[in-house]
Amino acid sequence: MGEILQHYWWIGVIVLAIVFYKFVLRVFFGMVIVPEDKVGLVTKKFVLFGENKELPDGRIIATLGEAGFQAKTLAPGLYFWKWIWQFEITMGNFTIIPEGQIGLVLAKDGSEIPTGNILGRAVDCDNFQDAEKFITNGGQKGRQTSYITSGSYRINTLLFQVSVTNMIRIQESMVGIVTTLDGQPIDAGNIAGKLVDGHNNFQDFDKFISNGGNRGLQPQVILAGSYNLNPWAIQLEETPMTEIPIGYVGVVISYIGQEGKDLTGAEFKHGNIVEKGYKGVWSEPLGPGKYPINKYIMKVELVPTTNLVLNWASARSEAHNLDKNLSTITVRSKDGFPFNLDVSQIIHLPTTEAPKVIARFGNMNNLVSQVLEPTIGNYFRNSAQDSDVIAFLSTRKERQDSAKFHIKKVLDEYNVNAVDTLIGDITPPESLMKTLTDRKIAEEQKVTYDTQKQAQETRQGMEKETAIADMQKDIVTAQQSVEIAERTASAAVKKSEGEAASVKLAVSAEAEATKLRAQAEAVATKARAEAESSAVKLRAEAEAERISLTGKAEAEKILAVGKSTAEAYELSVKALGNENFTRYKITEELAKGNVKLIPDVLIGGGASGNGSALDGLLGLKLMELMDPEKKEGKSIQNKPIQREKPKDTEK
Repeated sequence: MGEILQHYWWIGVIVLAIVFYKFVLRVFFGMVIVPEDKVGLVTKKFVLFGENKELPDGRIIATLGEAGFQAKTLAPGLYFWKWIWQFEITMGNFTIIPEGQIGLVLAKDGSEIPTGNILGRAVDCDNFQDAEKFITNGGQKGRQTSYITSGSYRINTLLFQVSVTNMIRIQESMVGIVTTLDGQPIDAGNIAGKLVDGHNNFQDFDKFISNGGNRGLQPQVILAGSYNLNPWAIQLEETPMTEIPIGYVGVVISYIGQEGKDLTGAEFKHGNIVEKGYKGVWSEPLGPGKYPINKYIMKVELVPTTNLVLNWASARSEAHNLDKNLSTITVRSKDGFPFNLDVSQIIHLPTTEAPKVIARFGNMNNLVSQVLEPTIGNYFRNSAQDSDVIAFLSTRKERQDSAKFHIKKVLDEYNVNAVDTLIGDITPPESLMKTLTDRKIAEEQKVTYDTQKQAQETRQGMEKETAIADMQKDIVTAQQSVEIAERTASAAVKKSEGEAASVKLAVSAEAEATKLRAQAEAVATKARAEAESSAVKLRAEAEAERISLTGKAEAEKILAVGKSTAEAYELSVKALGNENFTRYKITEELAKGNVKLIPDVLIGGGASGNGSALDGLLGLKLMELMDPEKKEGKSIQNKPIQREKPKDTEK
């Protein structure tokens, strides 16, 4: 036993100290020790003589020494005279608010919140660490407008209940739209509260209320960043910033603000256009960029400032989707045929005219549906009824120009510039289209056939020219042969004429000699044969006359043959033409040389089978000339006639 006491004596010391503290010091001296990480919450059980005895009605926290929960807490340290039989000391933890969070405070005691308010007003109470000052300074019970930021606080949890919530963070390219839950009511006729300054983006909500801020939707927005916002006082909606792309302007329609003066004048009767900051359509549109617009108090209508294409086509729509409800226009022609028509309209809205367009129509979709769609559709329907389908197709360009002029005139009245009107696909009825197609195919086939025919004729001519070029040497030789033949014929004619003259002279001389001999013989034998002499004379004259006539006839024949040959050449040239006659003579001369240039069987015509009759005659003539038998017969026929020498007159 002694050994145990020697080893564990210190336990006894501790037990004695506890007993001493709990019963001796605590009971007789009222000593209380508050640790460094604790706060002492005091509850007074009763009051002694001479002290306040009861709390006022509705109060639960004592500030003047009344019995009950005490407003004043005990900070870490040593306290006396807190007798156990009169005070109950509870050790509470420090209130710790982590980084990135805030502490929302609910007061269990204090003054009543005024009717119409839902949050208690801020008072000086050292961030709710001095509960006594909170009560004495008029702090109100309930949820507080104030909050505590990150840190450690000695909060009297008998009076205050603290809940932790996250800070509010607005992301980049986003905007926070604020709706306040407390404040003055919004004025009648307005949809948002008035603009209030000095509250540091609603982080000092008590300042917001004291400056006359209204509960409800606020015109001011919060930009990207982190904020200490009391969710009991503020509701926040995070929404993307309003982006106006390049090629557009944003026409602002403000739903709040004072009534502004109309800037359009008496001529524009479709809405008020006011200066920036007033209620209505602002005269100055926003350029490309990002803007922190409160979408509940302002509306931004995008208006394209570049050329805008709208398609009346079922299968095509532009990226802006303003023409997504437009479809192919169906029209009916004068002859009763329905057909489809695709149309594209290019428009341009000047920046200065954009507010007027929005004031008149509200948005671009209304402009398309209320003006462009009926205007363009009705124009082409009316235009189609004045013409049949074929005429409509053939006068497409003229109708497009007319549509451009008409539509431009209409759109000018609506502050819209019509750049161009284009007619796209025209889809006639299938049956009519088949007829037109067949007709066109037939026309194209005819053109094709004509082209092919012309090509064949050109080829035929080329081949002929090639053959002529190849035969140029023969042609020159033939021409020379022709000239030689002509000169030979001329010489033969002259020779015949000379021979005839010689024969005539010889006959005359012979006749004269015969006459002289006859006269001499007659003289000698006058007696013997005057009758015989007369008979001889007569025979001699007859013979001379015969010879004379024969020579003259031969000469005239040769002359006639040459003349007829020349006339025949002249007639042949006239009948056949210079080129064909030349070919004929060349062929005839070649045939005389027994040169066989063409087959016995002549294939007439060119590649197209359309040879002329003249070509056939030339071919037959060539065959005849090149036939040896015929050639020989002709040579026999053309052989000169040998004249018989005149017999001597019988003496």
